[in-house]
Formats: sequence, structure tokens, C-alpha cells
Amino acid sequence: MANQKTIAETGNVLVAQAMRQCKPDVMAAYPITPQTTIVEEFAKYVAQGRCHTEYVTVESEHSAMSACVGASAAGARVMTATCSQGLALMWEELYIAAGMRLPIVMANANRALSAPINIHCDHSDAMGARDAGWIMLFAETAQEAYDNTIMSVRIAEHSDVLLPVMTCLDGFITTHSVDRADIFDDDTVAEFVGEYVPAYALLDTDNPSSHGNFSGLGGPYFEFKKQQRLAIDASMAVIKSVGAEFSELSGRPFDVVEGWGMEDAEVVIVVIGSSAGNVRHVARGLRAQGIKAGVLKIRVFRPFPAAEVAAALVGVKAIAVMDRSESFGAEGGPLYLEVRSALYDSSERLPVVDYIYGLGGSDVRLELIERVYSDLADIASGSMAPFGMTYLGTR
Repeated sequence: MANQKTIAETGNVLVAQAMRQCKPDVMAAYPITPQTTIVEEFAKYVAQGRCHTEYVTVESEHSAMSACVGASAAGARVMTATCSQGLALMWEELYIAAGMRLPIVMANANRALSAPINIHCDHSDAMGARDAGWIMLFAETAQEAYDNTIMSVRIAEHSDVLLPVMTCLDGFITTHSVDRADIFDDDTVAEFVGEYVPAYALLDTDNPSSHGNFSGLGGPYFEFKKQQRLAIDASMAVIKSVGAEFSELSGRPFDVVEGWGMEDAEVVIVVIGSSAGNVRHVARGLRAQGIKAGVLKIRVFRPFPAAEVAAALVGVKAIAVMDRSESFGAEGGPLYLEVRSALYDSSERLPVVDYIYGLGGSDVRLELIERVYSDLADIASGSMAPFGMTYLGTR
């Protein structure tokens, strides 16, 4: 295990630290609340000479991702950060980055999408981009945000993957709260991520290649999409391998799904992001009362760990999924739809219910989580019929 230093910092500062330690060649970024302090900190590191990144100030998030696409295609290691409306403004370029197989790493400070205007946390921004072809990691804590950022570089640049990675942390809850974290020295991170040697770089004139070509009717567009699917499927093994190596280096466990109390759990909440800590706190209290409560935290959302989720939920009597985003017109939120799909081929038809919660930064009060577990207990006992989707904590 490598030597580490314990510090107290916000999630955004820790992400900026991780980015600096990964030594990107280019960062192109535009500030937007609550991501702003990531790029502010990184710009300070560049000004102080603590990293030698070409920091590109742009006029919008669309331009930021456009610059990242160009720099990555040229052969650079590239990183950026955004959130909410900024991520939405990148929509066109997100698909281009993935379709061109560019290993860009982007931090996303999860924030609600307008309207009405809201700057606080929910997952609607990232979930809106879930089909753009990016690998997506979610952090519960500032420590995980730091760790995910470093691992993302290795994952994105792996020869079996070559896809962009979005590493998400909850706006204000994780981005701006001061947390205890252990960080590596610069040399350890540099050795872990290694040097990026692009397979196909526009600036490699000895080995000419083309990027972003036109593929019209009868062209290879369909085959490109199949290759993207094969790459993101292959990334699961890479994520696990990189995570295991990082875990050995750091002493911190990593898995694509992380359970608490799952060994004998009868009622389980599936959750993603910072709320996992609230849910575990309530589950501990229920365990003390003899209730077999469990928590299943999803740490990797794309590719979705369907097999791991299904295996973790074997033997459970009732399941609740907590979604911090909507999927209007669907049968539930994005996480709920994925979990139900993962369980479709299970030998038992497990009851799964969905709770939409915390939109726009609404408080995730402990009594709301207690209510979810109470509902699950009633469903498990047969005194309540399973239901579909409910809004948790609205007036």
C-alpha cells in the first residue's frame, strides 16, 4: 500500500488535485456552479507551475468539449469538468467524443436541469446523458471523487476501451462540503496512470489517420456503433481490474456495486451517489431493532452492472430503488428501470418499487428513508401490495 497524506478538503478541490496529479496535456473548461471551483483550482495549479497543462479558456461548454475532442484526436491526454446546463450544452459533442473513441475524462458536479432555475443537486444532468456512450462513475464521498478521477484515466485510455469517462459527484453535497480524504503523492499517481501513448493521433504524421469522417448511406456507421457497444461492454472487466489494482495501492475497497448488510438482507434500498451514507445510517438503526435491512450502492452506472446487481439481490424479499432523477413518461426513474431489467431473468419475481427523491436539492431526511424501509417491510410481509413509482417527500 502506498504512503498517503490525510487532508480535509472539499470534493471539488480533491478532484482538481487528482486531475493535476494525472498530468493532462490539455484542459478546456468553462465554469458553472457548482463545478466552478474545480476549474478555478486547476487554473491556479497551472498559474503556479504545478502542472504543465495547456489550459484553454472558452466561451461555452459546447466549445469546451469541442476543444477537448480536437485535442484528444490530436493525441493529447485531456480532462475537463462541467455540470447541469453546461453538460446539456455539450450534448452534441458528448456523442462525438464517444463515437470517435476519445479517452477524455470529465468531472460532472451533479446539478438539476432547468426549468425552473435550480443550482442544487440531483442526477438529471448525468442521467440525461446516459446513452451518449460514456462510461459513468458515481462518487458517494469526496474521497471516492478523488479515487474515481484517477482510475478514470487508466480506464479511458486502456486499449480495450478508448472511451470517454464521466466521473460524477453530487453538487454542493460532495463538491463543496469539506471531507476527510487520503491522497497520494504526485509520483505515485503518475506511475499509476502512466504515460498516454495514443494509438491513432492526428499529429502523428508518420502514421496518418483520419477522425470523424462522413459515413453516409451504406457507410460503416452501423459498424462503428457496434464497435462502441463492444468497447463499453469490454470496459467492465477493465474497470474491475483497474479498481482492484487501485484498491491494493490505496487500501480502499472498490467494486462496481458495493453492498452493506447484504449477506442476509430481506429489505434493500438500491441507491447511487451521496445519499448512500444516509441510507446506511438508517439501515444500521434498523439492524439494531432486528430488521434485516440492506443497502446496495451502484458505483458504476455505465456500463450498468446488471449481473452484479442481480447476484447481490438474490434472496431479498422487497427492493426499493431511490432515483434522484426522473424519466418522464417511463415506468420509473433511470436507476429503477435498470434494476428491474437486471432482475427480469431471475428465478423469483422480486417486488421492486421506485421512489423519486431529492430533486433540485430537496432534503433527504432520515425519516423519509425510514418510510421507504417501512414500506418495504410491509411489502415483504404481504400486508402491502407492491406499487410502481412515488415521489418521496413532496408537499
